[in-house]
Amino acid sequence: MNIFRLYGRVLALLGSESRLAWGLALANMALASAQFAEPVLLGRIIDTLTGAQTRGEPPSWPHLSSLLGAWAGFGIFTIACGTLIALYADRLAHRRRHAVLTDYFEHVLQLPLTYHGNTHSGRLMKVMLQGTDALWGLWVGFFRDHLASFISLLVLLPVSLFINWRLATLLIVLCVVFAGLTALIVRKTETLQSSVERHYSDLAERASDTLGNIALVQSFSRLEAEVIELRQIVERLLAAQMPVLSWWALANILTRTSTTLTVLSIIIVGTLLHINGQATIGEMVTFMNFAGLIIIRLEQSVGFINRVMSEAPRLREFFQVWDTVPAIRDTPDAVDPGRLRGQVDFKDVSFSYDGKQMAAADLNFKAMPGDTIALVGATGAGKSTAIALLHRAFDPQTGVIEIDGIDIRRFKLAGLRHNIGVVFQEALLFNRSIADNLRVGKADATEAEMREAVRRAQALDFIERKFEGFEGRVGERGRSLSGGERQRLSIARALLKDPPILILDEATSALDADTEAKVMLALDEVMKNRTTFVIAHRLSTVRKASRILVFEAGRIVEAGTFDELVQAGGRFASLARTQLIAAEPAVAQAAAK
Repeated sequence: MNIFRLYGRVLALLGSESRLAWGLALANMALASAQFAEPVLLGRIIDTLTGAQTRGEPPSWPHLSSLLGAWAGFGIFTIACGTLIALYADRLAHRRRHAVLTDYFEHVLQLPLTYHGNTHSGRLMKVMLQGTDALWGLWVGFFRDHLASFISLLVLLPVSLFINWRLATLLIVLCVVFAGLTALIVRKTETLQSSVERHYSDLAERASDTLGNIALVQSFSRLEAEVIELRQIVERLLAAQMPVLSWWALANILTRTSTTLTVLSIIIVGTLLHINGQATIGEMVTFMNFAGLIIIRLEQSVGFINRVMSEAPRLREFFQVWDTVPAIRDTPDAVDPGRLRGQVDFKDVSFSYDGKQMAAADLNFKAMPGDTIALVGATGAGKSTAIALLHRAFDPQTGVIEIDGIDIRRFKLAGLRHNIGVVFQEALLFNRSIADNLRVGKADATEAEMREAVRRAQALDFIERKFEGFEGRVGERGRSLSGGERQRLSIARALLKDPPILILDEATSALDADTEAKVMLALDEVMKNRTTFVIAHRLSTVRKASRILVFEAGRIVEAGTFDELVQAGGRFASLARTQLIAAEPAVAQAAAK
């Protein structure tokens, strides 16, 4: 995306306030045109005075008064117009900046987990903040300076040719030289600035990664190493930035040199033309003022191009994220299912991440409302993939998943996910109050409902002991809580949501035996009267399951109740023996066969 198309997209984001934007654009055109009246009127006044002096007569006061009145009128107009542009351009830019930032944030939240798994959150934050800052700066600059600068140049050249084409030629040469120098600088710095922005992204990712793992950094005495590595990134950033700054410093020097030479040329050429009767003193003064205006506008233009070039990599990153289309999204005819009963059917479901190796192959099983289905197997066997397909983190390449007899792809994503609750292996908590974290499950939950949920989740005691209520903050990622406390809080959140379908994703795998016992009591509560899918490595957590599915290489290789599978003496029985459950009677009997 070249800078002209990029700049066009920046301006296109003003679309929702197009009426005000067009009004400001027209005001800029009027302002830019009116600014040339002053040097023209000044030249006319000087010619009037020098003409009268040459003739030995007093100047014509009515003529001078009309010129001075016109000058005052144009001056008042430019002041009023400039004030209105500055006032409303700022307001427009701020409103659109915050609107775009919110839209970007909403868009990023809708992107699939696979995208977030491959993209660092620090980078996404950096792209959002720096991208919207760049948009704001370019919008304000467009209405305050950029548009007026280009209109001024377009107005100036025809006006100057009309007044005196000989002197106008010098201004045209200045513009051509400037355009050539700017094109050279742009070509030299475009690739260099992209490299600079990559280093900024590395800096944001590294800093975010370090701060997000501060416990690891401190416990392993990584302070000095992390600081050294950050300094190295900064050094690489500066090494990439300095050549860009040098090129733009050169552009600034060349621009000032060319404008100074142009002014000097106007004086010399104007004097020669005046001696030959081909230019008046007023015309010389007019062109001197024109040259001053051009100097200002060219400097603004250099600043504009410098700004666009420096912001271009950030804007490209911003639009790259903005243009990312979620792979999973609502179909045009998607419907809100309301509250579902919870009958789940997998029919010949297959899925592959890379198109080569199957992560889930020919899955066929049914869960009736209220059933508890356990998925067991080695890491990478396909358990998590199967469940991810249920709440549409991905869609299967073949086969159909139905809930209550309807293909889940016919449901709106929000409606589908309102019917599914998840208790993750790692309890995910916001750095907010306990109440805020609980209301993720139910936005309008009352304090009485929250109290009942945490009581059933075995969490009320530590909440009252540690926080004296629901307004206490849990810290970043819940760090002020223990692992078991975080997990019980996430279970209370699921209880508040009260979904007909529940997913327990290794909900107790990281807990000690005592804490696991408390969490299991809480899970027994949350599993009541709902279809539950349990992903587990600890087979002790799935003894009460209505049915156990044993996964291997993406396929279901065994299915049955706990006792049935142990009696069968197959893969599940082997897993049970590995986890030292063989001492129990059922397993001992299977081992004796």
